[in-house]
Formats: sequence, structure tokens, C-alpha cells
Amino acid sequence: MKVTDTKFVQDYIAMAMHGDALGWHERNGGNFTYWLQDDEVRSIKEELNVSNEWLAIGTSVPYLANQYFLISGTGQFFHNMQKDPTHTIGIIQIDETGEKYQILWGLEAGGKPTSELPTHLMNMEVKAKQTKDANRVIYHCHCPNIIALTFILPLESEVFTRELWEIMTECPVIFPEGVGVVEWMVPGGKQIAIKTSQEMKEHGYNAVIWAHHGMFCSGTDFDQTFGLMHTIEKAAEIWLKVHSVVKVPRQSIPLQGLKDVGQAFGVKLNDSALYEK
Repeated sequence: MKVTDTKFVQDYIAMAMHGDALGWHERNGGNFTYWLQDDEVRSIKEELNVSNEWLAIGTSVPYLANQYFLISGTGQFFHNMQKDPTHTIGIIQIDETGEKYQILWGLEAGGKPTSELPTHLMNMEVKAKQTKDANRVIYHCHCPNIIALTFILPLESEVFTRELWEIMTECPVIFPEGVGVVEWMVPGGKQIAIKTSQEMKEHGYNAVIWAHHGMFCSGTDFDQTFGLMHTIEKAAEIWLKVHSVVKVPRQSIPLQGLKDVGQAFGVKLNDSALYEK
């Protein structure tokens, strides 16, 4: 089967185009990785070129050794993905040590995977271990309302979590673990990859906000991952609208209300965000 005809590639592109339509991927902003299932790899084996050179990842992900990933290219524009997938995205394989990768398909004309490759793979490894390989998507975008919020709220995970939970009833149900926050760091390097993976590993976050930059989300599939990103960004938009009108909202969801929502929907809320204000 041709790579571009597969359902997973078509679904990947559809999600990327949805994010682009919402304004989350200006120019070459954002990046996106999907971990292929074994049957998906088998379906495209004849299209994969296994004779390319092995390149350093920039970190070590031994848990992902020999695995295959669909990933966006560095410097590529999401809005070109649908009309030109072979230049904007690619399939890579990790070597047996978990320290190198090989481009097997796509990223034509000398293209390379996103500069955030170390962050994607380190976080993919963390979430895979936490979920018994259920989480297979890592998505990063520049959602404007969350970015704006990082100039206003303290860069503390429990504060962001509590404010987002209070602003929209669905939030504590959709991300009961809360959201992580990483202070501003230079993107594309190992340090921000380590910090982000620590947040996901130590606190079980599926979403980590990068101050003044954007957000990282992980999920089991495209819909779950995009839905998480969309929910958090929408909550941030509502927060900004409310606080642009009034300094202190007249009312919001009370602390006991949050606990009641958690109990009603059978989810365990992150205790660190359940503080008296």
C-alpha cells in the first residue's frame, strides 16, 4: 500500500490541517509525531527505504528501539502538508540502541525531522511506559490563548490547572491530572526535552505548557490528543475574555463543585490544585 493512501497518514494530515485552520501553526510553527502500530508498518514495508544513514537523535530512548514514527519535518509549513506530504512529513525508525534514527520515507529533498525530535521521543517513551503503550501521539502547537496566559498567571502547574478547571466545567473531566508548566527555555534542545518529560513522568500530565511558546499534548489517538489541546486552549480563551471585562469574576465553580464533578464522573483530580483560594 502507498504510504499516502493509508488511514493513519490521512488522519494525521487531517488533524494537522485542523490545527492549522485554527491558527495554531503560523509559518513553520508546531510539530507532530505518531507511533505506528505493527500492522501499519507491515502494510507499507515495500515503500520504506532502509538504506539511508543513521543519524543521532540527541538523546537516548531505549524503550522505543526499532520502533517506527510518522513525524513532521523541520522548517515545514503545516498548511502544505495535505498538498505535499512527501516533503513535509516522514517516517523514521529508531535503531536498536535507541540513540539513532533513519529516514525511511518522505522528508524529500534533504528534509529532516522536527528540531523537537528529542522532546517528542523522550515524552513518547515516558507516556508509553505509563500507559502500557496506549499513548501513541505527541502534538505541539502555538495556541495563542495559552501563550497569552503564560504572561499573566504564575508559571506554576497547580495555578494553571485550577484556573482552567474553574473556567469550564468539562476541564476537570477531560484533564483531571491537570496541566504541567515549564518556564521559558530555548526550544529544540535536550534541556527542554528533559524538563518536559520530567513533568509528564512525575505528575502524569498529558499536557505541558511551554511559557511564551505553546503547548505539548500526548494521547492515545488523534482525536483524544487534539481534543485535549482544543479543550485547554478554549478554556484559556474564556479565561482571557472574562478577565478582560472584570478584574475579579463575580462567581466561578467552587472548590467543592470541582470535587463533586470529579466524583460524579469517576475521575481522580490532582490534589495539588484543590487548594483554598
